[in-house]
Amino acid sequence: MNKFKQLSFAVAIALLPCLVFAQKTESVKVVKSTTENKIDVSIGGKPFTSFLYPDSLEKPVLFPLYAANGTVVTRGFPLAPKAGEPTDHPHHIGLWFNFENVNGLDFWNNSYAIPANKKSQYGWIRTDKILETSGGKTGKLAYHANWTNQQKDVLLEETTHFEFSGDKNRRVIDRITTLKANVDVVFNDAKDGMLGLRLGHELQMPTKEDQQFTDNKGNVTVVKGGTDHVANGNYLTSAGKTGNDAWSTRGVWCKVYGKMGTDSVSIAIIDHPKNPNYPTFWHARGYGLFAANPLGEKIFTNGKSEKNLGLKKGEEVTFRYRIVISSGGETLSTAKLNMLAENFAKVTE
Repeated sequence: MNKFKQLSFAVAIALLPCLVFAQKTESVKVVKSTTENKIDVSIGGKPFTSFLYPDSLEKPVLFPLYAANGTVVTRGFPLAPKAGEPTDHPHHIGLWFNFENVNGLDFWNNSYAIPANKKSQYGWIRTDKILETSGGKTGKLAYHANWTNQQKDVLLEETTHFEFSGDKNRRVIDRITTLKANVDVVFNDAKDGMLGLRLGHELQMPTKEDQQFTDNKGNVTVVKGGTDHVANGNYLTSAGKTGNDAWSTRGVWCKVYGKMGTDSVSIAIIDHPKNPNYPTFWHARGYGLFAANPLGEKIFTNGKSEKNLGLKKGEEVTFRYRIVISSGGETLSTAKLNMLAENFAKVTE
């Protein structure tokens, strides 16, 4: 394939989300702050998200996330808490990517809430280089980060490329993350990983019962049942699983949907066939954690099988995900999500 054809193919792939929706694409701006470790992304002149990578956070995140109608679809706590929303799991911030057990270090659960005498059991993702910021029909943001222990010894080098696009009713994020082993590493099969999103209050599933969750270090978190009428969300997977039945099942995509204000809002995460252990397991909880975790097979199958991913020093693994946020009169249909998944499967770089 000559260079012109390669370029034409790349442009076509980049525009696929918008072609599926058949609406006019909106211009994207990606602007790096001169005073903070922060990069703002706007689409059609409206805020979409910010990439936050300050030393005060244990990992970089996209926070908050806005639908095209201006509604914030992520929980505010702990960075910008809102009245009445839940305050469990302080490590759930916006949209992030990490894992619970890499050579025994817990990158997922690390937060300001971990006592100093236990911090050595946890890992950090420290962003050290912004590689690209550009705007136009699509916006691009790329960075390099190191997955480290408390002493800043590097286990993995991360290179992540984001591509942002949108139209009148939708916002799309394509995330491609490559992890290169700086030492021999093993991602030990664990429940908490890898692409995580903490949903806004309305997109939680309604429940009146308290729920209790215990991590692999025995830390217990209680999520209080709600007595309000805010939560109205639900899950649907490509395999037809709904509600709490989505958790621990495999699917090419999963969407959460509900009413936020007067609009219907949905967020879909789409897996990629080149990802390890495709199609992914869905770590989708009714209290608002929405995650894709291909490496939690042991707990998701009740011990029938497991998936431990090992990398020798210098080896790499790449994870690709598409996130689609929709707002308006109705949520994304199964047919459109299937088409988006088919198109995303063609993105290989």
